[in-house]
Amino acid sequence: MEDGRQRWDVIVIGGALSGAATACLLLRSNPSRRILILEKCLEHTRRVGESTVEVSGYFLGRVLGLTEHLLQHHLPKQGMRFWSMNDRTADIFDCSEIGPRYNVRLPGFQVDRAVLDEHILEKAVASGAELRRGGRVRSVGLNPGGEQTVEWEMDGSVQTCRARWVVDASGFAAVIARQEGWLRSNTEHPTAACWARWTGVTSWESRQLAELQPAWSRRTAGLREVATNHLVGYGWWAWWIPLKGGDVSIGVVYDQRLCKLPPGATLGDRLKAHLSTHPVARELLASARIQEGDVHYRANLAYLSDRHATDGAVLVGDASAFIDPFYSPGLDWVAFSVSAAVALIEDASSGRDVPAAVEIHNDRFSSSYARWFRAIYKDKYYYMGDHELMKLAFRLDVGLYYVGQVMHLFRHGAQTLECPAFARPFAGVPAAFMALYNRRMAAIARSRQRRGAWGSRNFRRFYAFPGYDLNKVILLKLLGAVWTWLCLEIREGWRTPFNRPEQPIPARTPAQAVIGST
Repeated sequence: MEDGRQRWDVIVIGGALSGAATACLLLRSNPSRRILILEKCLEHTRRVGESTVEVSGYFLGRVLGLTEHLLQHHLPKQGMRFWSMNDRTADIFDCSEIGPRYNVRLPGFQVDRAVLDEHILEKAVASGAELRRGGRVRSVGLNPGGEQTVEWEMDGSVQTCRARWVVDASGFAAVIARQEGWLRSNTEHPTAACWARWTGVTSWESRQLAELQPAWSRRTAGLREVATNHLVGYGWWAWWIPLKGGDVSIGVVYDQRLCKLPPGATLGDRLKAHLSTHPVARELLASARIQEGDVHYRANLAYLSDRHATDGAVLVGDASAFIDPFYSPGLDWVAFSVSAAVALIEDASSGRDVPAAVEIHNDRFSSSYARWFRAIYKDKYYYMGDHELMKLAFRLDVGLYYVGQVMHLFRHGAQTLECPAFARPFAGVPAAFMALYNRRMAAIARSRQRRGAWGSRNFRRFYAFPGYDLNKVILLKLLGAVWTWLCLEIREGWRTPFNRPEQPIPARTPAQAVIGST
């Protein structure tokens, strides 16, 4: 203590996964570091159920060493499944399905974030970090190249701490980005979400379903129950994530330009009414109930910070940006931003040129967000509910994810996480290619909507996704998907000239939307 102020090497704002993981990795490389974690919650409460994919699974398991915890307290994940509908689908068996026939090759998990956050925070404290809970950060004084100050309030007492580095892991609160005026909404992607935890949800593996439709049950040898199941419609999708102990996290995300929640007395009623427009939800939620007090809503999900670091502060996880929960990219962003933040602080400790490293960091994460958004998410809500278009996009998206990220990570190790997706040299080429086919499929989907042909193949189709492995066969599978796209362009592309501006379609409830032709 000096003049009532406390000096640290690093102050971490936020003790959930991003902040605690940063502390753990910094202490692993230098156990003598003095790290203070400021966490506003006395105990991490329930959050959205989350899925890992291959990159985040690697980060949690092999980098943070959490495999034992993940196996004991969470559920192994068996890939992703998509269920589409149209006006002919009367029940779950009529819906078209995309998903693996067998269990997946690489590890992934369905995680309960409150449990995971508490565990990694305990690891950070056990490694030597000091934790203070129940306080609120009031301001952060940035002093590039010098000492940063953090003013926080706890039990009516205001304290000021100093550190060479501040790590902002405050999540959606985005303390530094909001304070500095860096935060801005991604207005090109006006999505909203409503979610809850449910009990009494019918299992995908129930004997009742298997006896009603034995062929439907037998057509996949993998477990549907522990997959991330996606219910998809025009302008919206819903996640279906099982959690250890039997609860299920279910929520809907929708493009506010295309869709809106139906009316209802409560938010929970509106959520259930929306979900019940889909035959799968009507079947599996018939006896389910929402847990009291566990319904949430957030509008305008997508945002980003104009800056991700200064010489003395770095933003990690959701404190820096958020795109969309589709494909579960949030934990991948945590893996990239935490790894890069640790590398930046290590560079500063080694006496390297920090301002230059900061500019590289900012450029990488800004370009990563922009390319990632256009390659995967821009206007995807126009076509994700169309079985044929989503099947093709899924093959291309996942294949290029494996080639560009997964194979590179498993071959070269954790240091590759220091550079985020689409930010490596020459990454602009595949990003532009992905943005092209994403844009074209959105245009074809709009054309199908106008012609009443959207979702015409959403009835009783099953695509048994073969999955990708870490070998050259993936390139042949990708070429097959590209050929399918070219055939689609020959068949329908002439209806949607590349240079014609598209007019927006007014938002509707799912019941009002045109969901297929008979």
